Amino acid sequence: MVPSIAAKDVTMRELKQNFGLQINRDPAFFPEWMDGIQALSEEDKHLLDRVKANFLELMEDPPILENTVKMVVLAPLLDLAGFYHKPFRIETESSVALEIVDS
Repeated sequence: MVPSIAAKDVTMRELKQNFGLQINRDPAFFPEWMDGIQALSEEDKHLLDRVKANFLELMEDPPILENTVKMVVLAPLLDLAGFYHKPFRIETESSVALEIVDS
């Protein structure tokens, strides 16, 4: 039987070292992603390259927590897409407090 390792216990660094895992940077890897998109400005390309570099840096040393991904990846992408300007409105999650009486 092959031993299994929980995903939470595996790092990208270990996968690269032990199994030769590599990032495929070939833009033709998913050609369907390129269909029907408009050309990006050089400024947009630069920002996206920075977001990608930041994310790849995070991947090296997990855990990658949800709030970290929101801050490093999602927030810059939402800004680039114009989602912080009208007619859009940002709302944060409401806090929920639970109180349970122990009998």
